[in-house]
Amino acid sequence: MGGIGRVIELPWPPASLSGHNTGHWRSKSAIVAKHRQWAKLATLEAKINAEPMRFNADGDVELTITFIPPDRRGDRINFPNRMKPYFDGIADALSVNDSRFLPTFKFADPQPGGKVLVTL
Repeated sequence: MGGIGRVIELPWPPASLSGHNTGHWRSKSAIVAKHRQWAKLATLEAKINAEPMRFNADGDVELTITFIPPDRRGDRINFPNRMKPYFDGIADALSVNDSRFLPTFKFADPQPGGKVLVTL
């Protein structure tokens, strides 16, 4: 399924969302829930027409994820690992299963504050 050209802007995901963060799940659950909700609200604000995605319930949903980090620190390999709450929130807003997401990752130069752009 081809993209529809809508962009969802999300805050830079903190290191606490990394899969290798070994803290207790309860301390991590609040931050995960907050980022999932941010992604859901940002997706709803983008006014994406999800009907074609729901009509073709077995097709891939192509996403381009552009990481714009806040600085040059960090490991590009771990950036996608932080996205799970965002993918869940986007899926919630679109009423699709996130297992259908087919992401492509891009990495931009740092900007103060950092952000993630998700293009459908």
